[in-house]
Amino acid sequence: MTTRTETTKADPPIERREDLLSPFVKGEKPVEAWRIGTEHEKFVYRKDDHRAPSYDEPGGIRDLLMGLTEFGWTPVEEGGKVIALAGPDGAVSLEPAGQFELSGAPLEHLHQSCAEAGRHLRQVKAIGDRLGLGFLGLGMWPDKARADLPRMPKGRYAIMLSHMPRVGNLGLDMMLRTCTIQVNLDYSSEADMAQKFRVGLALQPLATALFANSPFTEGKPNGFLSFRSHIWSDTDPHRTGMLPFVFEEGFGYERYLDYALDVPMYFVYRDGKYIDAAGLSFRDFMEGKLSALPGEKPRLSDWVDHLSTAFPEVRLKSFLEMRGADGGPWSKICALPALWVGLLYDQSALDAAWDEVKHWSLDERQRLRDEVPKLGLAARTPSGENLRDLGERVLAIADAGLKARNRLNSIGENESGFLDPLREIVARGKTPAEMLLDRYHGEWGGDVSHVYDEMSF
Repeated sequence: MTTRTETTKADPPIERREDLLSPFVKGEKPVEAWRIGTEHEKFVYRKDDHRAPSYDEPGGIRDLLMGLTEFGWTPVEEGGKVIALAGPDGAVSLEPAGQFELSGAPLEHLHQSCAEAGRHLRQVKAIGDRLGLGFLGLGMWPDKARADLPRMPKGRYAIMLSHMPRVGNLGLDMMLRTCTIQVNLDYSSEADMAQKFRVGLALQPLATALFANSPFTEGKPNGFLSFRSHIWSDTDPHRTGMLPFVFEEGFGYERYLDYALDVPMYFVYRDGKYIDAAGLSFRDFMEGKLSALPGEKPRLSDWVDHLSTAFPEVRLKSFLEMRGADGGPWSKICALPALWVGLLYDQSALDAAWDEVKHWSLDERQRLRDEVPKLGLAARTPSGENLRDLGERVLAIADAGLKARNRLNSIGENESGFLDPLREIVARGKTPAEMLLDRYHGEWGGDVSHVYDEMSF
């Protein structure tokens, strides 16, 4: 999640509706300026007993952050504690229970993105080896109860952890027990944003199936292939979901703005502290009627903060975020942006992908999203085929899109090779979660601890 820094004098007050639209409009970029921003999270554990380390303990999360300064990362503090790092490869931040995230820099092509992921993983492994820490690539803690997990010293998390049980049953699990891979992508215009948003939403269940990697809860199978995806269905209905209005005629910035205004607030950041505004209205804030900050009106940074507290399957800020994938191993970190760049960054591929899904009804899209966490690639699409068959065609479209981009590495290879892990999944017809379940019921003998040997970076 976003790490907040101090507001500056350049942060203007919001005086009219057009100010709220400005982050979306300023996100428009010509094709040659489009970039790829990859985010990936992993679980941190002690190698000797698989325990999740706390922030302050010797060799814990704080020491891990500080160790990375050896590689040129600069500490970011909140309340006198280091809670993030900034550097040329983007930002390193902490999720609520110490999940470790790299929010990568905006890069031109996938060869750079995968190299960036590799640099980061080599760095954390080097420091982790010294501290006795390992890093696990899954979508959900396979063996930890909520009570087993530490809390990180970030003010926004304290507010969210308090608020989550009021609005859903699984929000605490989302915060404490899950990891994801995401990619942030650009658009050239409002119309381009709308087409990409629609394709991204409609095909997000396919991404969830291809990356499904969270079949265990507290040491046992949980009945899902992506329990992380299921968790979002019972987190907070006001800020999650498939956003049916995106498929309505005329969808654009204005409609997303209205949606975001209706998302209840979490907090306001002032003077280095988070003020609890959970459940309050940004519309009231606009009128100076926010009970948590009476008489004060928002600044642009408050609106940008607020946009980061909506959690739909695809999210609009000054770019589009694809949010449907579980965390996973090294190759999946490179495969997720390859899928979406291939589909969304070439117009012919984008049109072909839209042709696959444009006839689906709202109910059909929702049904597919609801079935995928349990059924994975065996879920049925609105046309009646299984998702695996659609996946074959979509990967072919993404492959063509990447080849059309013709971004080559030093030995003349284009970006399409990063799709290979996904092609393997579709070819065998089994999600990563099903492969883990096969091992659990087979050679692991029902002992989920073996996952630390097989799924660690």
